[in-house]
Amino acid sequence: MSLAGEERKLSIMNLLNEHGKVIAGDLARMFEVTTETIRRDLDELEKENKLKKVYGGAIKLKVEVEPALFERACINQEAKEKIGYLAFTLIDDHDVIFIDEGTTPLQIIPYLSQKQQVTVLTSSISAMMSLIELKKREQFDGRIIMLGGEVSVKHLRVSGAIAEANMSDFFVNKAFVTVDALSMEHGFTSYDYEKATLTRKWIQQSETSIVLADSSKWNKRSMVKICDFENVDVVISELEPPSEWKAQLEDSNTKWMMPSESYT
Repeated sequence: MSLAGEERKLSIMNLLNEHGKVIAGDLARMFEVTTETIRRDLDELEKENKLKKVYGGAIKLKVEVEPALFERACINQEAKEKIGYLAFTLIDDHDVIFIDEGTTPLQIIPYLSQKQQVTVLTSSISAMMSLIELKKREQFDGRIIMLGGEVSVKHLRVSGAIAEANMSDFFVNKAFVTVDALSMEHGFTSYDYEKATLTRKWIQQSETSIVLADSSKWNKRSMVKICDFENVDVVISELEPPSEWKAQLEDSNTKWMMPSESYT
């Protein structure tokens, strides 16, 4: 049996999804082609992020699933608190800011009682509820603007086309955004396409874009590209960046900030 290249690759993916692993020699005999042809097919499929090549064949990619909000709250909590406080120090009275969904941006909110007339836009239901509580206790005198959109019960956020349409009318002084992974090779990435799209737009529509990312997210890549380092003004993390990142951070003009000191 001889199949055209694309049909053969589709058949390889079907076999991989069924069995979890394929052997190059077995595929060559099945499709009546050389092992070199199969290796080229596997190379192309790996470049398309559809499989992972291993010795003698390929295995199915492990699909990462974004943890629920309550699960994320337990990860690196002390670091997130430090990052949240440092992020707060960048806010000025009368600023218009965006607070992203996620457990790290929530750490900013308790400190907002120390600022005057800050307008907060958010896609986070948890952030909105925390701000409402501050407002009820008369500890926050700013405005709260909640974006509309499709609600994720698992992550307590809104996203999708309605949220994007809402945000298109707004510009902010500072956007405090979250990512699921970052690396110098792949930039900032997310598990979720709609979340990535919303984050990318806030980065574009802010005077200063600030990524909040603890070290558990370093040197990782998620499924959806948000942007490169050169598109972000500031990264706040709890540790100094890896030494091999520093030259590229300088080239991209991205400021790296830590609770104890900052690196630019």
